[in-house]
Amino acid sequence: MTWLVQPSLVNEPFSDPGLFINFRFGRRALLFDLGDLTPLSPRQLLRVSHAFVSHAHMDHFSGFDRLLRVCLHRTMPLHLVGPAGFGDRVGHKLKAYTLNLLDEHSSDFVITACEFNGDGFDRMCEFRAREGFRQRDVSPTRLPPGTILDEDEFRIAGVVLDHGTPCLAFAFEEKLRVNVWSEGLKSLRLGVGPWLNEAKRAVRRGEPDNSDIVIGHDLSIPLGMLKQHALRTERGQKIAYVVDAAYHGRNIDRIITLAGGADQFFIEAAFLDADAEVAAQRKHLTARQAGDIAKRAGVSRFVPFHFSARYRDQEDRLRSEAELAFRDKPASPKP
Repeated sequence: MTWLVQPSLVNEPFSDPGLFINFRFGRRALLFDLGDLTPLSPRQLLRVSHAFVSHAHMDHFSGFDRLLRVCLHRTMPLHLVGPAGFGDRVGHKLKAYTLNLLDEHSSDFVITACEFNGDGFDRMCEFRAREGFRQRDVSPTRLPPGTILDEDEFRIAGVVLDHGTPCLAFAFEEKLRVNVWSEGLKSLRLGVGPWLNEAKRAVRRGEPDNSDIVIGHDLSIPLGMLKQHALRTERGQKIAYVVDAAYHGRNIDRIITLAGGADQFFIEAAFLDADAEVAAQRKHLTARQAGDIAKRAGVSRFVPFHFSARYRDQEDRLRSEAELAFRDKPASPKP
């Protein structure tokens, strides 16, 4: 199967955490966390439509400045999502700059910053380059509970975890894949066109086979005939991203629910289990805990990362500890 997107870590596992999701068929990308972004080229950053920030610790948010610098003169908006208080933090970042060269003749670059509470958005702020990035509140988007973004081809869910401060975790889930079989279209004597997008949406919505798909002003075809001859469906990919979480029952339950059945699961594994007390004090996961959670979530593949720099000469040990826990029987969660 050809996946809609390709995920890759921005940095090596001892550096700032971040996940870059590149769309294979479209000039677009998503970012999860905004730490050190120097490994990403300006071309890659210009593709970013949304950035999802887990929390505002420096290693997760300091790269906002580079993203802003690269995108400042583009017209495509930049949508940001973070936890409570995030809108003001973005505003403070923007106020740190001298913006006297921005006016009504500048590119109409718009930044939005939404604050997610685990259920929905509490607040949404908007910043326009033509207004010198003056902060103003706007009505937040209303989506189903737990949903951060919902588009035709995918959705992104989120939960709030405890890291001593609210920390967001995310799951990208591709909706039902609907592919077009060109030979089937030829057998129906139909050509490609915008109408195919509506046909795909109808399949994803589960509309009945007798639904008419309008091809032109005087031509339509039943959805069932298209499904029989020209449309093929496949399940979508699921990618989960979890960083900076204390190891306790509430966090574990939320992570397992969010990441359940993921094809790829990127999860922090900051400490060795021998240092579990230090991990607990700093509200991070150990490698064993990360592997155990991945096992209980039933993921197909998990990628441990966000290793503490104290283990730079013990990377193999961290990976081995996580892998052994992933392949072992699930442990009982701590209360």
